[in-house]
Amino acid sequence: MIYKSYLFSLTLRVLGLLFALILLAFGIVNLHTYAIIGGAILTIISMYNLYQFAIKRFLEVDDFLESVKYRDFSRWFVETKGPQDIRQLHKGFNLVNKTIKAIDNERQAQFVYLQKILEMVNIGIIAYNVESGDVLWANDSFLKTLDFPSFKNISFIEKRRPKIYDELFETYHSNTASVTLEMQQETMKVLISDTVFEMEEHSFKLIVLQNIEETLNRNESEAWKKLLSVMTHEIMNSIAPITSLAETLQKNIQETIEQPQTAVLELEDIHAGLSSIKKRSEGLMKFAQTYRSLNKVTHVHKTKIKASLLFSSIDELLKPSLEDKNVILNFDLNDPNLTFEIDAYLIEQVLINLILNAIDATSTVSNPQILVSANISHKGTGQIKVTDNGTGIPEEIMDSIFVPFFSTKKTGSGIGLSLCKQIMLLHGGKIQLQSSEMKGTVVNLLF
Repeated sequence: MIYKSYLFSLTLRVLGLLFALILLAFGIVNLHTYAIIGGAILTIISMYNLYQFAIKRFLEVDDFLESVKYRDFSRWFVETKGPQDIRQLHKGFNLVNKTIKAIDNERQAQFVYLQKILEMVNIGIIAYNVESGDVLWANDSFLKTLDFPSFKNISFIEKRRPKIYDELFETYHSNTASVTLEMQQETMKVLISDTVFEMEEHSFKLIVLQNIEETLNRNESEAWKKLLSVMTHEIMNSIAPITSLAETLQKNIQETIEQPQTAVLELEDIHAGLSSIKKRSEGLMKFAQTYRSLNKVTHVHKTKIKASLLFSSIDELLKPSLEDKNVILNFDLNDPNLTFEIDAYLIEQVLINLILNAIDATSTVSNPQILVSANISHKGTGQIKVTDNGTGIPEEIMDSIFVPFFSTKKTGSGIGLSLCKQIMLLHGGKIQLQSSEMKGTVVNLLF
């Protein structure tokens, strides 16, 4: 619209100038005095008018560009006076100013928003000019962490804390590094990371500083609490069947003492029961020793053991507990000579955990059954499966079932299955779980 109006006005003035020149040329050729005078006057008037027309619009554009140069977007150009094309031009200028002001306001709002966020985070942040040392921005957390007042140039720190200055501003940390800063009366452990960036032909350095002293102390305390929880859970899992088996043996011996004629003491049963108690006690001792020396938690001591011996030991250990709960525990072994190269004590701990979970899962079903089987998978690797016909695991918590300390039991610690997974990983294997609500669960140990 502006272009059409401008072109129309310009065309009229050019045609007027052309007419005046033709009139002047006619007068000169025909020596017509009035035509020469009239043509000369019209030519001067037309040229002046065309000049004024063009220069006025150039001045308007130059005026607008001048305001842009000095970022004066508050100016308002008159839209109700002057030629139509200039009015349209002013409307365009005002629209540009309005748009730029809106963008600038939005940028300022984002800057204030970002600044408030960085002020609230518990991480120290500082940005400064690498050449001059002038501080572009530093949040309160940075000043509070290092116990500094507000400063405008990093030379302030160089004069008062030269060691901190060297570590923060002279040393480049390409990756996040943990360093110890010497304060006035104490030392502080912090994480430092920094990066250099370019902005308007200047180099700036951004430093991020996080005090991890309190976090380390808090995490250490939490780690000890969780470790004690793990130890308690696993020890109780082993003590419960040992206690039950010991009570059964004690009951049999007591009956033999009181009624020697009718109650015959089966020495083989006593021997088998004591052997199971001894083996589980040794496994419990090894488990405790493993946690007592945390640097050994990543090692397993593998030996070759037949699956039949592993199953027999678990059967002897858990049989008394299962009889009280009317749970049927079966073992299925297609190959009696099937052998695993494993840490028998730790895998026994895993199977006890899984069987006890299966017992809980079948507590509300009729005819509860648990099947433990071992065979060679189609990939040629050994596997042990624990299958139950219990209530199953809800689909919405399947992804969280191996997360440490996640539990759906009111009295559970949530470390049983996570520990089973860790033990399998130490064996270079994995644990897989398939479950359907009200149909049961299958846990597969792949070695």
